[in-house]
Amino acid sequence: MTAGAAQPGSGITAVLIGAERPELPASGIQVLARAVSAAAATRSVAQHRPDLVLVDLDSTGSAVAVIDAVVSAAPSIPVLALATAADHDTVLAAVRAGASSLLIAPDPDGLAAAAARTVAGQAVFSPGLAEVVLAEVGRPADPLLAARRLTDRESDVLRLVVEGLTARQIGTRLGLSPRTVENHVQNVLRKLQLRSRAALVRYAVEHGLA
Repeated sequence: MTAGAAQPGSGITAVLIGAERPELPASGIQVLARAVSAAAATRSVAQHRPDLVLVDLDSTGSAVAVIDAVVSAAPSIPVLALATAADHDTVLAAVRAGASSLLIAPDPDGLAAAAARTVAGQAVFSPGLAEVVLAEVGRPADPLLAARRLTDRESDVLRLVVEGLTARQIGTRLGLSPRTVENHVQNVLRKLQLRSRAALVRYAVEHGLA
């Protein structure tokens, strides 16, 4: 990229899961590391703490499992999934696993803009995909009604999840075992009708629940 020709994605750092994407070099996104397996992905994310995780759904056979592992390990870091074709089953599986955004065959400018919006907490989908996701996954529950259903302990856990703490760190803070923390997280997800920690963080921030 030449000097003075900054792209919208300039300054955004990412860990890439899967093969190098042809649109990446001109997008202005700085790829800090690349991984394929869930274990390697979570290690890379923990080491580099990127702004974003990019997942190539085409080149990674276990992409959905990798997304789930990354979101569980680092719920505050959003996931942007990329594919060359709109396979609805794959799209829905990726979103249910915790992908914040999903693009089909983006150009460099489109990828850069979507990356910036995803890092800012927005969900971005290629044309036609948002309707599919909403139709299948459904809209979250009313925030005020749902919040009233949370116990005091669940509200405490929610606040610490939003702060980016792991289950072990939350357990230490609240005097709970990591497994008990995970149980509280799952209860909060169920009550708010959300599918992942990443969605939980976005939802809580957007609606002032934490």
